[in-house]
Amino acid sequence: MKSKVKVSWIDGMAFEADVNNHKMIFDADESVGGQDRGPRPKAFVLGSLGGCTGMDVVAMLKKMKQEVASFHMEIEGDASEDHPKVFTHVHVKYIFSGSDLDMEKLKKAVDLSQDKYCSVSAMLKKAMEVSYSIEII
Repeated sequence: MKSKVKVSWIDGMAFEADVNNHKMIFDADESVGGQDRGPRPKAFVLGSLGGCTGMDVVAMLKKMKQEVASFHMEIEGDASEDHPKVFTHVHVKYIFSGSDLDMEKLKKAVDLSQDKYCSVSAMLKKAMEVSYSIEII
């Protein structure tokens, strides 16, 4: 299975990505010639990780009959100091709220996503450490 994305230069440092007919603008900070019209590409990698693992976790928790009221992730990437400033470590904090949430089921869903199903996590793990934690609020 192939994936194909079209990325076109708009102007300045801005590019539009067309992903399955969904358009998104990437841009740089004003300090380097951008106009801050969209996220930076490297930060969007973290968003892609969140979307991938989040979809897995939601699907599994639904099957496990967990009543999740809210769910979000805080994803932080540590980057190297030298160019290319690549991520060297990424940490995903899974944050849930809901009544009667079972931490063991939450952990199982997150572990399965991180270790088996999330392709973005699997790709990133080939290049860096990916860690995670779970919190119920």
